[in-house]
Amino acid sequence: MFKQWFKSLQIYADKRMLVMAGLGFSSGFPLLLVSGTLSLWLKDCGLTYALIGAFALVKSPYSFKWAWSPLIDRIRLPLFNRLGRRRGWALFTQICLMASIFIMSRLTPSSENWQLVAFVAMAVVFCSASQDIVVDSFRIDSFDDKEQGAGSAVFVLGYRLGMIFSGAFALMLAEYLSWNQVYMLMSAGAVVGMLTILLSREPEKDRSYYEPSADRLPFFPRLRRFLRRSIVAPFTDFMKHRGWYLILVFILLFRLSDDYKAPMTNLFYADMGFTKAQIGYASKIYGMVATIIGGLIGGLVVGRKGLRYSLVLTGILQGITNLVYIGLAASGNNIYMLGATICADNLAGGMATTALVAYLSSLCSVAYTATQYALLSSLMSLTRDVLSSSSGYVAGHMSWHCFFLFSAALVIPALGLLWYMIKKKIIVD
Repeated sequence: MFKQWFKSLQIYADKRMLVMAGLGFSSGFPLLLVSGTLSLWLKDCGLTYALIGAFALVKSPYSFKWAWSPLIDRIRLPLFNRLGRRRGWALFTQICLMASIFIMSRLTPSSENWQLVAFVAMAVVFCSASQDIVVDSFRIDSFDDKEQGAGSAVFVLGYRLGMIFSGAFALMLAEYLSWNQVYMLMSAGAVVGMLTILLSREPEKDRSYYEPSADRLPFFPRLRRFLRRSIVAPFTDFMKHRGWYLILVFILLFRLSDDYKAPMTNLFYADMGFTKAQIGYASKIYGMVATIIGGLIGGLVVGRKGLRYSLVLTGILQGITNLVYIGLAASGNNIYMLGATICADNLAGGMATTALVAYLSSLCSVAYTATQYALLSSLMSLTRDVLSSSSGYVAGHMSWHCFFLFSAALVIPALGLLWYMIKKKIIVD
């Protein structure tokens, strides 16, 4: 048995994994620059909590990236075409990402110019979401179905390292530098993705995709062909999956339990009497390490046990780790219990994310990878950015014990639907 598990680990020695780690880093580091880290910058500049909360809307392009993914999936950039379709788009979006973060570093938020800051922050999100479309396609095209779990695990590892870079590292820099200087340095994070793309190869699956003969058609027939193949075809192709509508509902529900409680966790820690330093250290360091380990374990489980087993296991773990917060609420200001709670929650979250990403990757057709994965991953973002918005209202009308019990119960619909989909062979290994 140990030999079989060791054989499963050998995939992590593949040089493609270094590419996944680099692309994961490039995909992960912009997120906190427009959310948690940005919130602290806005607070230091004297903006009201209501206005800071409204800045969450700048992340909306993450939930709607499916709208422009067909363009990225079908169009080749003239100046970047020699790199290949995926690599060309990746390098272009990374250059735009670096430029937008640099422009953001030249601004100083205030009550007079917050609209400009929000506009530039949304531009950062747009560039980041566009990069996500490309690198997700690159990742999926780089592995066969049995390798998707391992590839997703290393990608998530790089993603979390990117978040440490723009989270914990940025906050440490802010102790000694101005926020403008911090964001200027953060823009250099895009270099990791650029070097990764320049030193990698175009995925083999994508090389026969482009049809030069289409360029010889007249304009309107070519436009109709583009609209049909770029917008209609990816969706009709996905609808060929058995129970496709149930698949969409499942993706929406699977992470709801974890995502629903997430906006309230820091407020809960504060109510328990923990300092900001304790919360930051436990969540940014221990939490991120646990997430990375969870992601690697999740990839190993997917590779050895398959998608069905992995989704059931990680779905159950998400509900159980929500209940651990009830133990923290009962113990009060206990730093060891805080660390254990955050580690358990992030370990399960890392495993669940890897399993779900591997499942989403298996659903995508090679011909329409970018568009289909953008649609599916947008559903994942919807629970984080929209459905969880009522968590503050719910938490304000019940005790913390009841709130975390309620959030744990939100996993039940997903598990029930998962059981039905496995029974009907909608989800297969």
